[in-house]
Amino acid sequence: MAKTLAIVNQKGGVGKTTTAVNLAAGLALAERPTLLVDLDPQGNATTGLGVQKSGLHPTIYHVLLGGEATEKAIRATVVPGLKLLPADIDLVGAEIELVGIERREHRLRDVLEPVSASYDYIVIDCPPSLGLLTINALVAADRVVVPLQCEFYALEGLAHLLRKTVKLVREKLNPRLDLLGIVLTMFDGRTSLALQIRDEVNRYFPGQVFDTVIPRNVRLTEAPSHGRPVMLHDLKSSGSAAYLELTREVLNHDY
Repeated sequence: MAKTLAIVNQKGGVGKTTTAVNLAAGLALAERPTLLVDLDPQGNATTGLGVQKSGLHPTIYHVLLGGEATEKAIRATVVPGLKLLPADIDLVGAEIELVGIERREHRLRDVLEPVSASYDYIVIDCPPSLGLLTINALVAADRVVVPLQCEFYALEGLAHLLRKTVKLVREKLNPRLDLLGIVLTMFDGRTSLALQIRDEVNRYFPGQVFDTVIPRNVRLTEAPSHGRPVMLHDLKSSGSAAYLELTREVLNHDY
């Protein structure tokens, strides 16, 4: 069965989708068959891998709520070994529609189970909220990866996410869930604030922060517009090197 990672942060703009896309690509390039699940109604992971959302059918929405087979919705990507379960704006309605469904928190886990054996890793890009879609991701996952932007406000809510939400899901719905690590993103080592945030995160969450730090890098911001992960856009960039190093850390975690 695949190892399933949920990329989670209830705050937007922290590099969550960038991390999901490039970590999934890194795992695939390391010859680990990987499925990226786009669970964000914005569908940025879908376009970030070059899949056009207009007229897209079926998507993760149709799998979760329309009875479509999971395998039917999975698409190939520009990265060998990386498949995509895409999303589009239809997913906006899922939060409301899931409310009345039996086993609503387990829906994603149930639809991923038939395809799990085909992959070494499943990476879930969660929406920037703690609604039912994110809860579904946490129930389906083995481990959580939290991207954290190196800015003051990014620290707010981190303790709640890890010590309340993840803990509650582990106790009530998914006893195998645990934190794989916090990854610092958009890091600018020239600023004292970024260094201060790094030190504070390491102090409050000792041993739970990845060694790899993702820098601010123009190639990381360019790559999605080309529908490619940064490794295919500019392999020699600092952003590409950082995500390949993060991939190595993830692969070295034995669980």
